[in-house]
Amino acid sequence: MREIYDAIIIGGGASGLMTAIAAAGAGCRVLIAEKMEKCGRKVRITGKGRCNITNMTDTETFLGKVRSGAQFVRKALETLPPERLRRMLEEAGVRTVEERGRRLFPASGRAFEVADALVRMAGRAGAEIVYHARVTELERSGDVWHVITERRDGERVTLSCRNAVIATGGVSYKATGSTGDGYLLAHRLGHSIVPLRPSLVSLVTDRPVFGRIREQLRNVSLTLYADGVERGAQQGEMTIDGDIIEGPIVLRLSREAVDALTDGKHVEAVLSLKPALTSTQITERIRRETEADASLTVEELIRKMAPRTLVRGIMSTAKVKNSDMAAGISDTAREAIIKALTAIPLHITDYGGFDEAVVTAGGVSLDEVDSATMESQKAPGIYLTGETLDIDADTGGYNLQLAFSTGFLCGMSIAEKRRRH
Repeated sequence: MREIYDAIIIGGGASGLMTAIAAAGAGCRVLIAEKMEKCGRKVRITGKGRCNITNMTDTETFLGKVRSGAQFVRKALETLPPERLRRMLEEAGVRTVEERGRRLFPASGRAFEVADALVRMAGRAGAEIVYHARVTELERSGDVWHVITERRDGERVTLSCRNAVIATGGVSYKATGSTGDGYLLAHRLGHSIVPLRPSLVSLVTDRPVFGRIREQLRNVSLTLYADGVERGAQQGEMTIDGDIIEGPIVLRLSREAVDALTDGKHVEAVLSLKPALTSTQITERIRRETEADASLTVEELIRKMAPRTLVRGIMSTAKVKNSDMAAGISDTAREAIIKALTAIPLHITDYGGFDEAVVTAGGVSLDEVDSATMESQKAPGIYLTGETLDIDADTGGYNLQLAFSTGFLCGMSIAEKRRRH
């Protein structure tokens, strides 16, 4: 007779491993079916190989960073909050450090330590893992689910369980195994799939204001508009790389930009190099500089207020010449320089693809999943976690925490169901 597991988890990423840790730790017989050669492939490269594990902020602030599904994930986040996650990892041997913005990283700066610890935790809890096992179908017979897997040699192996968990992730970073398998499985079971879009991704401009340069900017602001309506504003760091803009503040605005472009709207971002200063304060700065050195040219003046690589672009935008004397510029020219420093228009025409997107927006509709358990409302005994769902959040550790929290709640829910029956 074929062995029947309490749960088979499809996918050994962050949410799948945490589901296994919770369920097996509570006494369930658990198996992870992972199609790659190792678990946690995406965890191993996240945060540029450092792994931004979570964000240590309070629950309400955290939920404010969730772009889709904030109230849906509340129960999951309260079940496994950042503090509890941190304790679990510390107990598993992963020392952690909190950095700017309350972002939590492994103290070693090595993401693979987090992935390896999760695998160890799942194994110690009693979960089995089978590798090179791609799940192609889910079939139900009474209250038993049959999970059909395809192995590396082409052999088809059927595994049976009371509950199956779709924890396959999104479609970003496909080389890690995130190829959207879970969306197809969920759709076949009757679930609606909210259209998939890249999120936390670079944006493309049509006319590089500063030419073919690469410059990292700090303490700047970016305001996003769609058909003239403001859709968001961020302050911090960004990078200009020719016609590409990227970096933290761009990533945080990218979801709104992608959605607006998808809807056919005109999208523009306005960059300020001096967000902390008013026009009056910049005017006073110009006055002080010209009084201190009456021989300053306009180019030399602007170089005192902006990165060297941006000076020519600012001058071109302000329509001033490098030979003009700063002390003798007109009020109109001075206002043009101030505007070129504080309101640089960037026409957004495109965005990066799934291969570079940090997360996938869209996924299984939250209306069809019980937020208290992560169980499908379309197919009893099927659970969905992490990026498979239509949830996504800002950069800063929030998305990985959501994967862990939804997985943990799912595992605990399966264990509770087993106790009841």
